[in-house]
Amino acid sequence: MPAEQSVEAMELPRDTSSHHRNKALQVLGDYWELTKPEVNFLILVTTFAGFFLASENSSGGIKIIPIVHTLLGTLLVAAGAATLNQYIERSFDAHMRRTARRPVASGRIFPSHALWFGTSLALTGDVYLALAVNGLASLLALATLLSYLFLYTPLKRKTPLCVLIGAFPGAVPPLIGWAAARGRLDPEAWALYATVLLWQFPHFMAIAWMYREDYARAGYLVLPLDERRDRYVIWQCLGALLALVALSLIPTIMGDRGFIYSVGALLLDLIFLYYGARFASQRSNAAARHLLAASIVYLPAVFVLQMLNKK
Repeated sequence: MPAEQSVEAMELPRDTSSHHRNKALQVLGDYWELTKPEVNFLILVTTFAGFFLASENSSGGIKIIPIVHTLLGTLLVAAGAATLNQYIERSFDAHMRRTARRPVASGRIFPSHALWFGTSLALTGDVYLALAVNGLASLLALATLLSYLFLYTPLKRKTPLCVLIGAFPGAVPPLIGWAAARGRLDPEAWALYATVLLWQFPHFMAIAWMYREDYARAGYLVLPLDERRDRYVIWQCLGALLALVALSLIPTIMGDRGFIYSVGALLLDLIFLYYGARFASQRSNAAARHLLAASIVYLPAVFVLQMLNKK
């Protein structure tokens, strides 16, 4: 018996240490989840594309260190915005199956901790952009943050027009990248902006349809609640997709892109349009999931094509 007690006494600190380590990893995972890394990936891709294309058009060439500064600052602001969004919407997220397990909504992270964490990330990122990149990039990031949190977020509970309002700040990342490389915004930058702006409508219509019951239960008005809903979804999806297809083919018509871009962009357009048309006709959860997957592939793919095939 004494020997067994001695062994148990020796094992207890190891078990306690392992418990604390696992707890710390869980907390770190919760804070990581707050930043919405899957959303930030697309933000960084479009920011990088804006910087890359602006640098390629300038005599100074592409510089690695400024790109790193730009992506890091943008990532911090985006992570802060995602965290603060979850802080603001914590009580509504708790009523949705899709978001009820989020760190703040589920109570795993105190709201005050999320508030300070998100504010620190956002302010650090914006100041970093101002000091390490330039004032225009910092101003664009700040305007995006404020409009996302204090315009789009509250409008989600008031009107379906929130999708239109939210698309404008949501399309800013390539402008941040372009401004970081050039210190100004040229017409080509606004073409990139328009691409992301239009892309958001079919992307979000798929999400809104898949979780329409969740949104309604939480009091979000991202879709009309009457007979106008189906017509609204169809126009938001197909109208934006047709405009996006036309926009993506303009560089080919103008002779600014090579053969690979022309073929690749046309193929991506047709696939995206196909899934959008199928969703518009069926309006089923399965069709919405396919459209969502197509949108996630389309945006980075079309920007990569532009970067690889600029004449």
